Amino acid sequence: METRVKDHVRSVDASAVLRLLPRRPRLLALGEPTHGEETLLELRNELFRQLVDEGYRTIAIESDCLAGLAVDDHVTSGEGVLDEVVERGISHGWGASAANRELVRWMRAHNEGRPASEQVRFAGFDGPLEMSGAASPRQVLTALHGYLAARVDAGLLPCTRETLDRLLGTDGQWTEPAAMRDPARSVGQSDEAGRLRLIADDLAALLDEQEPQLIAAGPQEEWDRAALYARTATGLLRYHHWTADGSSARWARLAGVRDAMMARNLLALAGRGPVFVHAHNAHLQREKSSMRMGGEPLEWWSAGALVDARLGAEYAFVATALGTIRHRGVDEPAPDTFEGLLHALPEDRCLVDTRRLAAELGGARPAPRVSPWFGYAPLDPAHLEDADGVVFLKDMAPA
Repeated sequence: METRVKDHVRSVDASAVLRLLPRRPRLLALGEPTHGEETLLELRNELFRQLVDEGYRTIAIESDCLAGLAVDDHVTSGEGVLDEVVERGISHGWGASAANRELVRWMRAHNEGRPASEQVRFAGFDGPLEMSGAASPRQVLTALHGYLAARVDAGLLPCTRETLDRLLGTDGQWTEPAAMRDPARSVGQSDEAGRLRLIADDLAALLDEQEPQLIAAGPQEEWDRAALYARTATGLLRYHHWTADGSSARWARLAGVRDAMMARNLLALAGRGPVFVHAHNAHLQREKSSMRMGGEPLEWWSAGALVDARLGAEYAFVATALGTIRHRGVDEPAPDTFEGLLHALPEDRCLVDTRRLAAELGGARPAPRVSPWFGYAPLDPAHLEDADGVVFLKDMAPA
């Protein structure tokens, strides 16, 4: 089996990745099996720089879609100070990453003096969600309401701004950290939240109904941001609803709602032209995602699976696999695993044509790897053909 794997290995660069694919996809996704490793983010940066030469103009990462607007403003217009923009514009605590800072710095330098049509763009495609809870819907609802109130007849709006403020109440009740573990602490199924879901739906529908007029009034960028507010408002209120749910379906629905929000953002970004996407493998893979929460197994369809169902060959997914993360207790993989076979090769990193490899192997697959650290998810060798390729990195250096 080692010889068969070696026959399908090549060097890692953007042109090699694109040669694996039947056509250049609108969304080219690179997954990672763990978060917080600078080596992975440095590889992402390198591939994006190369993909810009291939016509890709947007990078979308697993970060808050609203916060990411500040980063996009910075790289396109120079607005804000680099360190402050990265800190507040990249969520989940990843603004402290040197590789993320370098990505934003390079994008701004690349765009300097270029016309808008040649500039590279930044986007977060995750919802405004953290492990500790979800954001208040105030920002997106008031921004969407304000955009429409300034452009359409007041009689078409489902409520006034005063009504919206009264129903929203205080932001603290929406961001209560205890709600993630105790559904009773969430306001997501209150009468006010129920009314806000209907209002958000009506505002989003009104935005669609008035699209010809709104786009004609321009600029397009303002309508695009209003559409982002609409997607986020409806998704965020749905997320809060399931945060307040006490049934056994709660965690699976929360995971599914989050990835559905991601998918809608990616589909919207695909309209810009070719987009390079980076997130955890579990958010980008085509097969069903799974994890254990409180000892119970959860399954949901990832953003990648949802996008793939819509775009088909216009979506491509390349996973990443690792050999060691010694500073996390992940030592050399067993030699009979997929990662073990690749770790035995002399290359420090390589790209594997998994579709051809899986076809050659048939039902004979490497053994699945089990990680001693919960933060690293090895590849499932049963699903090799569900990825368009795999990037393998032999060893992770500590940051």
